[in-house]
Amino acid sequence: MFITNIRREFYDVVANQRVALLVASDIDALCACKILQALFHCDQIQYTLVPVKGWQDLGTAFLEHKEQFRYFVLINCGANVDLLEMLQPDDDSIFFICDTHRPIDVVNVYNDSQIKLLIKQDDDLGVPSYDDIFRDEDDEEGDDSGNESDEGSEPSGKRRRYDEGAVERRIDRQRAKREWEARRREILFDYEQYEYHGTSVSRHLFFFLFGSLDAKMSMTNQWAVIGLTDQWVHDKITHMKYVTDIAIMQRHVSRHNHRNEDGENSLSIDCMRISFEYDLRLTLYQHWSLYESICNSCYTSCNFKLWTLNGQKKLQEFLADMGLPLKQVRQKFHSMDMSIKENLRDVIEESSNKYGMKDIRIQTFGVHFGFKNRFLASDMVHATAALLESTEKDESDSDNFIKALDSLSRSNLERLHAGIDLAKKKLIAVQQTVASCICTNLILSQGPFLYCFLMEGTPDVKLFSKPMALTLLCKYLLKAFVHSTRNKRCKLLPLIMAAPKDVEKGTVIVVGIPPESETSDKKNFFGRAFEKAAESTSSRTLHDHFDTSIIELKTEDRSKFLDALITLLS
Repeated sequence: MFITNIRREFYDVVANQRVALLVASDIDALCACKILQALFHCDQIQYTLVPVKGWQDLGTAFLEHKEQFRYFVLINCGANVDLLEMLQPDDDSIFFICDTHRPIDVVNVYNDSQIKLLIKQDDDLGVPSYDDIFRDEDDEEGDDSGNESDEGSEPSGKRRRYDEGAVERRIDRQRAKREWEARRREILFDYEQYEYHGTSVSRHLFFFLFGSLDAKMSMTNQWAVIGLTDQWVHDKITHMKYVTDIAIMQRHVSRHNHRNEDGENSLSIDCMRISFEYDLRLTLYQHWSLYESICNSCYTSCNFKLWTLNGQKKLQEFLADMGLPLKQVRQKFHSMDMSIKENLRDVIEESSNKYGMKDIRIQTFGVHFGFKNRFLASDMVHATAALLESTEKDESDSDNFIKALDSLSRSNLERLHAGIDLAKKKLIAVQQTVASCICTNLILSQGPFLYCFLMEGTPDVKLFSKPMALTLLCKYLLKAFVHSTRNKRCKLLPLIMAAPKDVEKGTVIVVGIPPESETSDKKNFFGRAFEKAAESTSSRTLHDHFDTSIIELKTEDRSKFLDALITLLS
């Protein structure tokens, strides 16, 4: 059931209760978690935070906490499955679900006792009507049995004629039932066949809670902005939706900044300020050298085709056209001459237009901590994602989750800077792997889709055993392939990518993404396709990720699984 008044139907309900927060491992979920934590701390609401990276974790977490808690808040998980069927909870357990995953399971939508959806309804949800999906036949069956029980008092001739009429009615009912069930399957197939993402959960929570809990929300602007930016960085929403949502966010941030403008606060060395920026699509450029940022940003790398000699030559011409000395562009951004930095964005935009990069700048936000520390929202997304999926110290997923969560706090800038260093290494690994795959022709056309497999022993292959990192690589690789291939048909194909997950267990992680297109609606059909291919070939798969287009697969089943996908999608 959708909640229309979050303050009354959610926050006031849990205000005097103990709450279990079950939070998925993605940046938007972390930001929503920070918003709720800030509120709970203000109002002294007791809660237990449990990170969950997949359905198995969610089931385990519920079993461990169902005796102590009645109220469960699920952030970025739980909406796209029949949660009551999966968890089998007691009748008094209540689940508040705030999730971007679409489509929402119809049982969750129409359950009005235990499932409470904190989800924006003006998204294009397309939920089927109740009568098209659910049907109660108890009354009909009762009428039939009643009619048949009265037949004993009738004469034999009338009884025979009555029986003939009853048989005809039964046949008509069975035919109508079959037609209704066929129509139901068709409606559910149309509704469930594509996976996509709705409005950022942190932005949604922020806007619904801000109006009524205004005084406590001064820090939450930052998290709402980062959560929204995460959807753009990881290509979960369309460009049009991002521009629309960022404009709404800009108006709110401007009002908030104007209201809080006083001489004392605005000049405080410890203050946190958010500003709307029309900045460059160069990843981490303010924390890197300009040259390295251009080389390792997906937008510029793909447009220049930097994996080719011609691309490297074009980059040198681009730098010369801007009139920037190589010594300046190769040193750290903060060490560049102030005279160059002052109009750098305009200089880069002017030269980019000549090289076909007309949208080198994009609407975003800057987060300022005092005078010294300035981060773009995308910088913080990359840093937090790198911490969340860090493979450097063999720490547990829970440890990485807590570190990533800490990096979003203004009091923990050292951790954020550590995340930025990890993000640089990750982006270099992505760029090098993309160049290697393109140059060695590892992307194969399998008919209805493109396919690429990273072999064991590939540099940085351990990094790409993580779902966010592999998905980022997959999207980067498809963009690069579309820019480099001359085959017009291949430019319109989706991509499936696989990488070793656990060598000892003999498993690979598989990701499928939709075709690369300016007008793409970001809807992904691979979730259903993976399920059907695994079922038809008895492939040993694990569908544990909250994104259904990411699965784990036994290495020896890879060939027959792909053959089934080719047959299914052809």
